[in-house]
Amino acid sequence: MKIILASKSEVRKKILIKNNFNCKVIPSNIDEDQVKDSLLAVGADPTLVSKNLAELKSIKVSSKFPNQMVLGADSVVSLNGELINKPRTRKEALNILKKLNGSLHYLITSVCISKNGAMIWNFTDQSELKMKKHSDIALNNYLKKVKTDTLLSYGVYQIESGGLELFESVKGDRDSIMGLPIKQIIDYIEASS
Repeated sequence: MKIILASKSEVRKKILIKNNFNCKVIPSNIDEDQVKDSLLAVGADPTLVSKNLAELKSIKVSSKFPNQMVLGADSVVSLNGELINKPRTRKEALNILKKLNGSLHYLITSVCISKNGAMIWNFTDQSELKMKKHSDIALNNYLKKVKTDTLLSYGVYQIESGGLELFESVKGDRDSIMGLPIKQIIDYIEASS
């Protein structure tokens, strides 16, 4: 199966390749913060932000590659209905972990497939994660294990590489939590071909 991934995410690329996709990566390079800010300014909730970002990414790349399927994806964290952004610094990452510490939050992952500059399919999944209560020292120790570029690119925890230890419970599809609900993507592509 051939698809263009409109994302720089190495984890999403690995999930596609593991599932026999012939995957070409062409990042959309949209200004995610600007889009989030404008959506939040008009009262959008985290789910709508995630859906819009996935759609924008896929449509932008799709308009440049006629007759090819382009996959856009976005994941956001929602804590009590508030959107938690990716950290820009290690200090911000620690503050986010402190906010999530001992709390239940939701990870919302949206995917969108576009063709010829128009959306042809989308899907949004929500996973429920409850973080254990950790001391500040334990949170700092966890952050020391994560490379800075990984932390700033993917958020404050990566369940695929040690982040699972932070949680008391994780309810949801593992691939979706890692950024790509691959089962639903495969089901759609197989049904439409």
